[in-house]
Parts: sequence; structure tokens; C-alpha cells
Amino acid sequence: MADADDFILPFQVGDGAVRGRIVRMGAAVDAVLKPHGFSDAASELVGEALALAALMGSSLKFDGKLIFQAQGDGAVRMLVADYASEGAVRATASVSGAPAARGLAALMGKGHLAITIDQGPDMERYQGVTPIEGKTLEEAAVAYFSQSEQIPTAVKLAVGKVYRPGGGEQWRAGGVIVQFMPGEGGARERGEAALKSHADEEAWSRTSAFLNTTQADELLDPRLTAETLLYRLFHEDGVRVFEARALAARCSCNAEKIAAVLSRYAPGELTDLADDGRIKVSCEFCRRDYYFDATGAEATP
Repeated sequence: MADADDFILPFQVGDGAVRGRIVRMGAAVDAVLKPHGFSDAASELVGEALALAALMGSSLKFDGKLIFQAQGDGAVRMLVADYASEGAVRATASVSGAPAARGLAALMGKGHLAITIDQGPDMERYQGVTPIEGKTLEEAAVAYFSQSEQIPTAVKLAVGKVYRPGGGEQWRAGGVIVQFMPGEGGARERGEAALKSHADEEAWSRTSAFLNTTQADELLDPRLTAETLLYRLFHEDGVRVFEARALAARCSCNAEKIAAVLSRYAPGELTDLADDGRIKVSCEFCRRDYYFDATGAEATP
């Protein structure tokens, strides 16, 4: 793992019920952010959402997708990031202008968060919705878990640029989430009610306090391995890591899906959409352009 990047590493603190995941992104978050051309402040928020979606989605026990969404009345009106169980991540946002203010509250204002779990076409979707609370996405995520899932949670996120010799600047993202998750098979299932004993409360208090000492540069430094960072944070109680999961920026758009949507339009409507006989459709996530003729058939760029 020492030279690895773009992965999620699950871990357990001590022998208790505190579990977590750490994410490190280099090429994956860079590939997501650069095509959008957002301001640095907006890019940082999109990168944080991408890291958070990966941290949350990697806990799924089945094949599916976790979709993080936020809507607000600020310069960033909409924010979407999703994680698929095979490790594919993507994200986008609706941004007005080039906002310079930083942080969730400053960029999105008042609004709400929604977390959707999609288990496929044959299963019902699960969605939790909460108001945007706190100044940062970290604080909003903690509030979401407290209100919607009743799971004691602490989160640290960081997004920024690093400069590589001969390679120019590159976006990087990092994050850690820790949660109090009682063992399977017990009478306690999850949530605040699980913190019944003094030992539970002390273990959780120590872990969350240790996590909150994490600095942004520690999460972003490509020379600092995830294992080293986890040891710095939790060596007093012991920390055990499990198998890492790879991440990659990968969009699910394709010409066939877009053609299927266009097929629902009447011929006259397709003609209205065309410019010089061609219809151009741009993916909001990866910014790839697709071209079709006035009949809805795929055309050359």
C-alpha cells in the first residue's frame, strides 16, 4: 500500500465497536474536477462530496450505488456525487459564476442533503433527507448520521492541489470517517442507544477526539501513507486495517442511453433541438459531448 493511491482502506480501532474508512484520491479526483473548470472554492466542495460519497458508499454490503445530493440557494445550487460498488466515482455541480467563498454553508446557503441507496432495478431505493446543518460538509455529514441513521459519526475531509515535479498541479482529496458500530448479532443494533456503557462512551470520545486532530496536509500528502496516518491517530488504542478497495473516476454515460432518451421525442421536437442538423448532448458529470442527427441517430463529432 505504500505507493498506492485512489483507494479506500477500512479499519477498526482497538477491539471495540469503533470502525472506520480512510480514502486517498489522486488521479481519480483530478479526473473528476479538471473537466468542469469550477473555481477553486467550488472544486474543493465537489471534491469533498466525492470523497464523502466514497467513504459512505464503501460500507455497502451489496452491489449497488450510493448517491449524495445537496440542494441550496447559494452560488452552488446543486451538488451530486456517487459511488458504485465496483469503485467507480463521479461528481458534478450547478455553479453560478466563480465563487471564492469556501465551505458548504457559504457556497450553498440554506437547503437539504439527501443520501440515496440504489440496490438496482429490482429493489426499492432507500433515501434519507436532512436539512443542511453546519458550516462545512464534515459537520453536515455528522448531522445527517445523527438525525437519519442515529449512528455516532466523526468525519474529516480535505481537498487541495499538489505540485508534482515535471507533472504540474494535480487535485488530491482525502478523508476519514469513524463510526460506533456495535458487533453483529447482539441485542444492540446501531445508533446512540448503543452507547450504553461508560466504556462505550469513553472509547467513542477518545476516537473522535483523535480524529479531530487530523490536519488537511496529512490527508493530502502523497508521501504519507494511509497506514502511517492511522497509526499516528490511533496507536494508543491500536488500529487494524483490512483489504483496500480501488477507486477510479468512471462515468456511466454512453451514446445508447442518450439515444434511448431522444427516441421518446417526436420528430418535430428533435428537429427543434438540432443545430445545423446535429443535436449535441453533454454529460453533466464527465463533460463528454455526444452528437446525433435530427432523427436521433448517433453522428460523428
